[in-house]
Amino acid sequence: MFRKYFEPGALLSFKAFRDFSISTLFTVIALSAFPIALAIEILDAGGSATALGLILAVKVLSGVLLSPVGGVWADRLPRKTVLIIADSFRALMAASVIPLTIYSTPLWLIGVVVFLMGVSDAFGAPASQAIMPSLLPDHLLPAGNVTRNIMVRGSSIAGPGFAGALVVAFGTHATFVVTALLFAIGALLLVRIDEKPQEQAPEKSSRFMTEMREGLSVVWENKWVAAMIAMASVQLMIVVGTENVMLPVITKREFGTASVFAIAATLFSLGGVISAVISVKSKPKHPGLVAVVVWGLFAFAPLVLAFESTRLEIYICYFIAGLSVGPWEAFWSTAIQREIKPEFQGRVFSIDYMGSVGLMPLGMAMAGPLTNYFGEQSFLIGAALFHLFICAITLLVPGTKDMKSPRNSSQGEQINT
Repeated sequence: MFRKYFEPGALLSFKAFRDFSISTLFTVIALSAFPIALAIEILDAGGSATALGLILAVKVLSGVLLSPVGGVWADRLPRKTVLIIADSFRALMAASVIPLTIYSTPLWLIGVVVFLMGVSDAFGAPASQAIMPSLLPDHLLPAGNVTRNIMVRGSSIAGPGFAGALVVAFGTHATFVVTALLFAIGALLLVRIDEKPQEQAPEKSSRFMTEMREGLSVVWENKWVAAMIAMASVQLMIVVGTENVMLPVITKREFGTASVFAIAATLFSLGGVISAVISVKSKPKHPGLVAVVVWGLFAFAPLVLAFESTRLEIYICYFIAGLSVGPWEAFWSTAIQREIKPEFQGRVFSIDYMGSVGLMPLGMAMAGPLTNYFGEQSFLIGAALFHLFICAITLLVPGTKDMKSPRNSSQGEQINT
C-alpha cells in the first residue's frame, strides 16, 4: 500500500529527506514534552504559576532575540551542521536540568538553562526550513514542506501526552532523560544526511552585522515577503494570540469542561492538515492569493467565541478556521525556497520566525486587559474584522498574489555603510 511513496522519484525515496523527517519527529516531540515535565517539576517543588510563566517565557524570548543571529549562521554554515549543533545543545540543556532539580537549586538558575535552550530554537528554526531545497528536487518542495509541517503539528500534539504518561509512570527526572535522548537521536540522524552544497556560498569576509542587514534588505526588496511577514506578525499578535487565550477561558466557563477546548483544537489541526494536502495537489496559478484569501477563514474562530454558541457550532467553526492555515503551510516556505537566493534563506526565515513567534506571546499577554477594556464580545468581533482587513490590504502589495516579485530585483546586494 505504501510502496508507491518509496518508488524512485517519490517523496520518501530521498533518504536525506527521510532522515530529516524522522529527526524532526523526535526533536519536536522532545520540544513539546520538555515544558510539560518542567512545569510539573517546578510546581511540585513549590514554585508559583508566575515563576513558571516567567521561566517558560524566557525560552521564547531568547529564541526571538537571537533569531537574526541564528539566521546569519544558518547561511554561513551548512544547515545540517547548524541543526546538529542545535539538537545536541538541546540534549545537553535537557540533561542539565536533572541535577538542578535534584539539589533544589534556585529557580533563576533553571531559568538560565531554559533561556539557553531557547537559543537553539533561534538557530534551528531558520536552518530547518532553509535546508529543504538541499534534500528534495524543486517539484517536490511543496509536498515536502507540507509533510514536515504535518509532522511538526502531530508531534506537538503528541508531545505533551507523551510527557504526561512518562511523568506518571517514571517521574520527571526520567522524562528529562528521555527528552535528552530524543534530542540526541535527532542529532545523530542528521549526521547521515548528505546535504548538497549551496549554489553560492556567502562571502567569508563579510562582517556579521553587514550580513544581518543584508537579510533585512532582501526582505524589504521583495515587498511581498515583507508584506506577508508583517501581515502574519500583526494577526498572530492581535487575533490569534487573543483567540488562544479566550478559547479555553470561554469554553470552560460556558460548558464547565476542558473537553470542548481540546476537541476544538484537534478539529482545527485536522482542518489544517486537510487543506494543506488539498493545496499541494491543486497547484493554483496564484498561490499567494489562495493562501491569503483562505487564511481569512480564521475569522470564524474569534467570531464563534463572540456569540453564545453550542458545542457543535464551535466545533464546526474551528474546523473551518483550521482550513485557513493549510495553503499557508503549503506555499509560504516553498515560495521563499524558490524565490530567495539560497545564501539568504536562513536570514529571511529567521526574520519570519522573529516576527511570528515574538509578537504572539505579547498578544496573549494583552488578551485579558484588552477584552476587559473593550468588552469580550466587542473585541472578538473587532479582531475578526481586523483580521479580514489586514488580509485585504496585503493583497494590494505587488507580488503577493503570486508569491513572486513582479520584476527581477537585485536581491541580496550588500549594503555597505
